[in-house]
Amino acid sequence: MSAAAALRSPRPQVADPVTVAVIGTGAIGRDLVSKIDRSPALECLLVAGRNPESAGLRYAESLGYATTAGGIEALLAAPRPFDVVFDATSAASHREHWRLLEPLGTLVIDLTPSKVGQMVAPTVTGASTTGRNVNLISCGGQASVPVVHALAASFPVTYFEVVSTVASEVAGRATRMNLDEYVATTGHAVTTFSGVSDVKAILNISPAVPPATFRTAVHARIADADAAAVRAVVDRVAEQVRSFAPGYRVIACTAAGDLVTITVEVTAHSDVLPPYAGNLDIINSAAVMVAEQYATRPDRAARTGVAS
Repeated sequence: MSAAAALRSPRPQVADPVTVAVIGTGAIGRDLVSKIDRSPALECLLVAGRNPESAGLRYAESLGYATTAGGIEALLAAPRPFDVVFDATSAASHREHWRLLEPLGTLVIDLTPSKVGQMVAPTVTGASTTGRNVNLISCGGQASVPVVHALAASFPVTYFEVVSTVASEVAGRATRMNLDEYVATTGHAVTTFSGVSDVKAILNISPAVPPATFRTAVHARIADADAAAVRAVVDRVAEQVRSFAPGYRVIACTAAGDLVTITVEVTAHSDVLPPYAGNLDIINSAAVMVAEQYATRPDRAARTGVAS
């Protein structure tokens, strides 16, 4: 077992793993495949991309998985629907993928900021789902939503600003294509899970060398803020998030007047990602957790309409 695998939470044991497919073979798709490979609850049957020379397809092949450069069309041509499809492409592509996959009864786990499906942040919403399209918001959303939700539940917050910084090396083509959607979806999630309407979301792509470790700063306006009380709330949040993303930690928590700033850093615990790629690690870890929870549902066959 790798060091990364040893640090992960215990995996659910299921007699009948769910069948899964992955669309998208960039860095996020490659890490997804590595995490699926370690899960006894998930059985990867296909990894689909568009570029036959992509590193993601080569990696999946090295693990013995079926691969295709035929994209979504290859999934649709499969002999039977997959129980779960992970979409690691772009927000625009996901909208079309969902239109094609919805009639099949598949659980679609969306790692793009498309804002189409049910938003999930595991420690806030739980990982169990009621719908068949699950949206993981964004990397910044996964890092910040637990914090803003807890702060808003504990203090009179009037404003939130969420600023995430990712290393340029792990901000691929889809991430750069999705910048507008990232900002809109992250801001929407902050409002949805905090009840605060005055919010701002920002994403910085850092060209720093060595690459910057993924960080998210949450700025909040809280009247008469008490730094110790805020820190206690945030520390509880971080402990909960570490149950599925062990590299999540609070590195700063300050209060000056009514301005509170919390900075969290996420180090990737992955077989294929560099440590600074915590943005990919946290959203993939959340996605796999959702799929594993689905695998334990006794009604999953009835929900998909096909035997698992």
